[in-house]
Amino acid sequence: MAIWPAQAKTTGVDGQARKTQIVVIGGGAGGLELVRRLGARYGRKRHDIILVERNRTHVWKPLLHEVAAGSLDANLDEVGYRSHCHRWGYRYFYGTFEGLDREAREVILAPLMDDDGSELIARHRIRYDYLVIAVGSVTNDFGIPGVAENCMVLDDRAGADRFRNRLLNHCLRVSQAMTARRDADEHVRIAIVGGGATGVELAAEMYNAAAALRHYGLEVFDESRLEITLIEAGPRILPALPERIAGSATRLLQGLGVRVRTGARVTEVAADGVQLADGERIPTDLVVWAAGVKAPAFLRDLAGLETNRLNQLVVGPTLQTTRDDAVFALGDCAAAPWLGREGTVPPRAQAAHQQASHLVKQMQRRLRGQPLQPWRYRDFGSLVSLGEYTTVGNLMGSLVGGNLWVDGLFARAMYLSLYPMHEVAVHGWWKTALGSASRMITRSTEPRVKLH
Repeated sequence: MAIWPAQAKTTGVDGQARKTQIVVIGGGAGGLELVRRLGARYGRKRHDIILVERNRTHVWKPLLHEVAAGSLDANLDEVGYRSHCHRWGYRYFYGTFEGLDREAREVILAPLMDDDGSELIARHRIRYDYLVIAVGSVTNDFGIPGVAENCMVLDDRAGADRFRNRLLNHCLRVSQAMTARRDADEHVRIAIVGGGATGVELAAEMYNAAAALRHYGLEVFDESRLEITLIEAGPRILPALPERIAGSATRLLQGLGVRVRTGARVTEVAADGVQLADGERIPTDLVVWAAGVKAPAFLRDLAGLETNRLNQLVVGPTLQTTRDDAVFALGDCAAAPWLGREGTVPPRAQAAHQQASHLVKQMQRRLRGQPLQPWRYRDFGSLVSLGEYTTVGNLMGSLVGGNLWVDGLFARAMYLSLYPMHEVAVHGWWKTALGSASRMITRSTEPRVKLH
């Protein structure tokens, strides 16, 4: 196995100095913000900030339900890692993280294969002085039979694109059947398993997108041709929000035509339907699984690092892993203690953002030889978008001086501000402003739904 030189060593006055290398695995929201800020701070003179990522572009995960429904063209919002790293002074390695050699302080990258199966780059290693693992989370199927084979997930853009393409194909099938026979009563039958934010937002967004399809060649198709069932094992949807807000969201979804099934445990998923524990079988054309998350399986027992039952790396208050001070973890893949409360910090985008901001400062302290400070999570609440219909949620903590339950236009405005805040963290203020203006112009000339 060859050692991949992250960059040639630099020689100091003693002939032995070399660059300090900080390697970040994973270019999601937290990892991308971290390398951007570290790259801007240190550049490449005496430090190497390296991002290892298996994708070539980044799409903010909270937008994937809009990509899946077709109401957002991810090509307009994705971030290309190569151009981003050039702008901000870090280096991007395209590859898949395969393992960790803690003794040698090297990460192992899998061989890079071409589409025809030939090997382009052999398995290789990258040296690190400090390692940050930020690989996010994947959908948790809880071992239920048929989920892996018959359900679609929205873990990344590829999954969202795959769902959108299959959804459009079924919409076309229904439209053509009804054109051939005006008395036909055809529907696209969709089951969404999981009544959290992702499931609720996807259900509403699909109705929003379907209403626009009649303008783009599917004249006899509209939102009434959708049969969406939202399945939640708990007593109500949106368990993270107060019951009043969850009740309001339930009524709105039902008003759109969504069948909301709570207290319904899925026991099996087949190619043509979902089986519930109470004996009901829900026939389906498409099934989306959004019932929970866990860290990727390859983190379990990674080089002897401590993990929990969800494969998350267990970290202390400084975000260092419990068994190696040179290895940090952030985001959904980290089980970070919630200081002042029991348990760990929930896997949310706001937590990854706060951890990335904290780690930038702590890396500076570490490089100066100062002790690290603990990270404290600040819960700013949760907002759930129901498409163009409304937004519900709660604002908490120091943001409003207490808890404030919100919905309607104010909540919608707050929700729409979340993505620009993410863009500022990734691009800075100036490019965010220019990018927002550019998208407004572009989208005014584009179809309301992505049709390919």
